[in-house]
Amino acid sequence: MSERANFGSKLGVILATAGSAVGLGNVWRFPYMTGQNGGAAFILIYVLCVLLLGIPCMINEFIIGRSAQTNTARAYRKLANGTPWALVGYLGVLAGYLITSYYAVVSGWCLQYIYASVVGQLNGDPEYIKTYFQSFSQDPFKPIFWTVVILLTTHYVVSHGVERGIERASKMLMPTLFILLLVIVVASCMLPGAADGIEFLFYPDFSKVNKDVFLGALGQSFYSMSIAMGCLCTYASYFSRQTNLTSSAVQIGVIDCLVAILAGLMIFPAAFSVGVNPDSGPSLIFITLPNVFNEAFSGMPVIGYIISLLFYGLLSLAALTSLISLHEVSTAFFSEELHITRNRGAWLVTVSCIIIGAFCSLSLGRFDGLQLFGKPLFDVFDFVTGQIMLPIGGFLTCLFVGWYVPKKLVRDEYTNFGTMRGRFFHVYLFCIRYVCPICILLIFLHQLNII
Repeated sequence: MSERANFGSKLGVILATAGSAVGLGNVWRFPYMTGQNGGAAFILIYVLCVLLLGIPCMINEFIIGRSAQTNTARAYRKLANGTPWALVGYLGVLAGYLITSYYAVVSGWCLQYIYASVVGQLNGDPEYIKTYFQSFSQDPFKPIFWTVVILLTTHYVVSHGVERGIERASKMLMPTLFILLLVIVVASCMLPGAADGIEFLFYPDFSKVNKDVFLGALGQSFYSMSIAMGCLCTYASYFSRQTNLTSSAVQIGVIDCLVAILAGLMIFPAAFSVGVNPDSGPSLIFITLPNVFNEAFSGMPVIGYIISLLFYGLLSLAALTSLISLHEVSTAFFSEELHITRNRGAWLVTVSCIIIGAFCSLSLGRFDGLQLFGKPLFDVFDFVTGQIMLPIGGFLTCLFVGWYVPKKLVRDEYTNFGTMRGRFFHVYLFCIRYVCPICILLIFLHQLNII
């Protein structure tokens, strides 16, 4: 049996795992949720939720992955010792696989918008841009083409292995993502009236804080950290024994929050400068923002053109880093469980996800037959994975590590077998036994409109 691959450096560990956590949820979902929930008050609650929920749940998956040194399904199976707990690992792999399929469709939309920015198709009136997104997303061919492109790009990275593929790509993609983000932030903050957007982002309005705001921040912290998708567990299986799991989780949480806040600084100053409501919802990046960029930089069309291009390049990079980690979950599973080469496992994932992604894309158009329970296949995948599979997986993982896995094993991994003090071990254990399960249960019930 060949020696298992490892990340080659501490920087590689942080950038690759942060790339998994930093995705469209940070650049797209976080800003519009902040806009809907009163600005800085939401941010403060979100950071608290990352500390209480995101980081402890991330450490859970790090402990499982590194201790077992294998793919997510086998890792849970190895620690479960023949008990039904093993099914939690398979649930994570399945969730990651299904998310890869439809997330690639949305990622492909970002590539289309890069193309549209290059050829000047987004320089129309607001109504045209709105109909542009609707007609493109419902087109039977274009979204599938871009889905294939983004998945083949992901395949190329994953098929080259952990150190030469994933780590090397992360060291290029993540710094580039930050540079693009900072460039757009500077340009946005220099617009007339941008100060109002900055004030909105950083001035907390606690009068708007209610149960829904808290639960929304809780859910955002859970999903933005890639909990229960198998990504963290799989990546942790490539960690060396010297990797400080707690320090890594904290650093990744800081990067996750920083990107989200910078995304707010990128969007809100520009939105306020042209009088656009910052709570535009899910349509923000594909309908509202092209109009914002056009109007904000109307006196400097070349600058507006460049900013629009950079913005969708940024989105594509964020989507790609997450797709790489999602793809790796299934690639590691198939290659190790079917005893085939990494390249064959990667092709199995790529081709099957292209097929499933194509059906998801077509379901948004005129193909009424591609529906379940009266919803497009795309929406069904999104609902089942995001609102059912991930909360259940995260909830069960907390119980598994907190109550079933031997406390000595958890402590040994947490303290790197006694080489570190582990001062907050009891705080971590309390969180995963009590605080995190309750928080995830609240997320689950809130999404189903039960509370």
